[in-house]
Amino acid sequence: MVRFENVGMRYGAGPEVLSDINFTLEPGSFHFVTGPSGAGKSTLLKLLYLACRPSRGFVNLFGREVTKIPSRELPQLRRRIGVVFQDFRLISHLSAFDNVALPLRVSGGREEVIQKHVTELLSWVGLADHLNARPPTLSGGQQQRVAIARAVIAHPNLLLADEPTGNVDDTIAVRLLYLFEELNRMGTTVIIATHNESLVSRLSHPVLHLEDGVLELRGAMAAT
Repeated sequence: MVRFENVGMRYGAGPEVLSDINFTLEPGSFHFVTGPSGAGKSTLLKLLYLACRPSRGFVNLFGREVTKIPSRELPQLRRRIGVVFQDFRLISHLSAFDNVALPLRVSGGREEVIQKHVTELLSWVGLADHLNARPPTLSGGQQQRVAIARAVIAHPNLLLADEPTGNVDDTIAVRLLYLFEELNRMGTTVIIATHNESLVSRLSHPVLHLEDGVLELRGAMAAT
């Protein structure tokens, strides 16, 4: 599913944010990404969702070497990736329902199926009474749940989440974790970046730990 080989990443002429990153993730695996602020977690996720390319080394996704793929082919690969951004990136003039429905509509889904699935998912994350609300009228935690629902609605091959429980209470956080695990059981490869050590300890999944741009694999199931 994912392979990084000797990957280094720097912005402009600055120092490397990531240095000699090597790891392999098998299809259907579930990993946390941990580390202090500034360790490079967000940069690692950017490389994974193809927002940028490494300064050196090789990144392989879905069996393709993405460092060499023409830019025009990247959107097709991105459609296989669900992303929960830390700043949500919801479309402010669309309702919660329409934000979540967007990936299905872009892929040509039937409207009756979209209506059913989106309504069920928003209800499951506790937003049944906010289907028609626009993001600016929602709290930070509610926006976070809309963003998560949008990322998982199309059952992506790879799901990336940046601090997905940072704006919700413990009850909702546990519910969202169960959602990620259920999606993982259905075959999606899941990567969650988090500062929340209690979140990591709650689930027995391997960890990609970043410290000063250097990656360490932790956990018995971590791929090497």
